[in-house]
Amino acid sequence: MLIIAVYFGGILALLGVIWASAGFDAMVMWSARLTAGNTPGAVLLVLATFSGMAIGPMIAAKVLHKRPAMTVFGPWRGVLRGFGLGAGVVGGIIGLSVLLIGPGYAPVPNVDASVWLAFLPLALLGLLIQTGAEEVLFRGYLQQQLAARFKSPLIWAVLPSLVFGLLHFNASADASIAWLTVAATGLFGLLAADLTRVTGNIGVAWGFHFANNAFALLVVALDGPLSGLALYTTPFTAADTATLLPLIARDMAVTLSLWAVLRVVIRVTTART
Repeated sequence: MLIIAVYFGGILALLGVIWASAGFDAMVMWSARLTAGNTPGAVLLVLATFSGMAIGPMIAAKVLHKRPAMTVFGPWRGVLRGFGLGAGVVGGIIGLSVLLIGPGYAPVPNVDASVWLAFLPLALLGLLIQTGAEEVLFRGYLQQQLAARFKSPLIWAVLPSLVFGLLHFNASADASIAWLTVAATGLFGLLAADLTRVTGNIGVAWGFHFANNAFALLVVALDGPLSGLALYTTPFTAADTATLLPLIARDMAVTLSLWAVLRVVIRVTTART
């Protein structure tokens, strides 16, 4: 409850700042823009709202469990090194794949390159917050607390991943798309949980998450909500079920492949140290 309160409190505080500085009408306007996410500023605000999700688990760790707040990340040296490894490997593979093979469809130009470059530093910071917040909550706080009480990975790995997947359920989408998205997100959660287990920190999982979302939000985004910062969008929307189903299935296979590569890299780098 504390984490939920901090998360939504952060969103309300953000809207309160807009109200105080620009008035009630501006707050209503930005609330609508947050829902649509079709402008760079709106997407940045959406990413900023995840700050509370990161702060909440740290407060809970300190207040409820009497341990240092930063332990939800793991040892910082490992976090930083792991983040670089995860982001570098995943970002490099995705980038090369897109350049050499292509995404499998013709992307549609979206944000002007000069505007995109101007927003890029803040966009990367926002993604750092958003992906870090989700990793702190699901692979840091929840996984740590459950693993301290239960030995079975069915509880400390599967349960947080299931919740993580269900939170990505889109009730407005076709049922097949909505549930396959839950499955894809839950799969990522399981793989991130495994990476956290073998490294002892959230660094590699965070880097994996960051690189994946950077491509999906900043390079080629699904046409629709949260496409306001993307250089390109897809030539289809979430309503195009026949097109999306095989693409989501392909993305799940790619996610598994990227995880397998990361496990090999972790094993090699660990053997050298």
